[in-house]
Amino acid sequence: MDVQILRKDFPILARQFHGHPVAYLDTAATSQKPVSVIEAEREYYLRHNANVHRGVYGLSEEATDAFEHARERVGQFLNADDPNEVIFTRGTTESINLVASCLSRGVLKRGDRVLTTILEHHSNIVPWQMLRSTCGIELDFVDIDDDGRLRMEEFEERLGARTKVVALGHVSNVLGTVNPVKEMAERAHARGALVVLDAAQSVPHRPVDVHELGVDLVAFSGHKMLGPMGIGALWGRAELLARLPPYMGGGDMIREVHIDRTLFREPPARFEAGTPNVAGAIGLSAAIDYLLKVGFDDLRAHEDALMRHAYSRAEEMFGSRMRLYGPPPGPERDAILSFALAGVHAHDVASLLDAEGICIRAGHHCAQPLMERLGVSSLSRASFYLYTTPEEIDRMLEALTRVEKLFAPRATAAR
Repeated sequence: MDVQILRKDFPILARQFHGHPVAYLDTAATSQKPVSVIEAEREYYLRHNANVHRGVYGLSEEATDAFEHARERVGQFLNADDPNEVIFTRGTTESINLVASCLSRGVLKRGDRVLTTILEHHSNIVPWQMLRSTCGIELDFVDIDDDGRLRMEEFEERLGARTKVVALGHVSNVLGTVNPVKEMAERAHARGALVVLDAAQSVPHRPVDVHELGVDLVAFSGHKMLGPMGIGALWGRAELLARLPPYMGGGDMIREVHIDRTLFREPPARFEAGTPNVAGAIGLSAAIDYLLKVGFDDLRAHEDALMRHAYSRAEEMFGSRMRLYGPPPGPERDAILSFALAGVHAHDVASLLDAEGICIRAGHHCAQPLMERLGVSSLSRASFYLYTTPEEIDRMLEALTRVEKLFAPRATAAR
């Protein structure tokens, strides 16, 4: 894997900000897009644009074929049994909201429990809180240890007869923690619970095989895995999707509409009301092609090397003046580096790095319950991907020494 050659596929990385080459270290928020993905969307609008599933003319048939090919590509990517187990959505957030809404209509009832974790993104917390308010379900959380790993003994204790859903993130978007999904799914199924997996941070970086993981539903977003914004997918076991009611009502999800009744189509159409993001689905398919061409083995090796480099250099340069959050580099951690620099607010860190063309994220990262658990209001976060270089990480760390020097009087006073 030649990173310098790959970088040529991402024109945005040639930009400069404030007189400095851009160093994009915010892939956990959204990834950059290769030319092949951009061109796939452009080609659709230039040559094939028409509404899908509705026209009997050639252009519509071309668009439909391209859209359904994208569904097949996503299904293959996840090792699904049938492409019809793949529902296109706007992304992870909509996918989880779809699941929560559908489960609230006849599957979950008052007093049933949804078990999630303190590591979760708000997208895997708020929909379940909304069900708590509207349906009377109970919502419980599994805690983490000091290294940011889930307390598995606590997970086992909190599983019980009333636990109907386990809503779990595969990889923490703050700590990079890789959760033992397969083991947790096995334990949940032994208690009769469904497992809903937020794979937004894992699908871009590692193979996600729905059979190997043994989960029931998987949500992910295209924009974090080189694809367009506004497109994602929900995979679900066919027999489960067949039992769920629709999420929204409208065109293309109906079989018949009469004044007194409506008959709905089978999945996935039942969950895809309205005109879909056809170009986005085609772009997502192109992103999958690009990722598989790179290869997950090479990508994982590259990211692991970056993470080890960042971790060791940060410890060497800052010692106790910088706190690093999450497990140490290794199989249980993905390429996300969240940190706090003593005496400096995370927003100041990000603003001053931006002045040198370095893009990182600062704030609560849509994970405020986790921030409360860690005892902080915000953290700085650098996240790496296939186009990241060790030199960009070094640039960030060297810039942080200047940030630290600027805030030295405040840091001294704080101590």
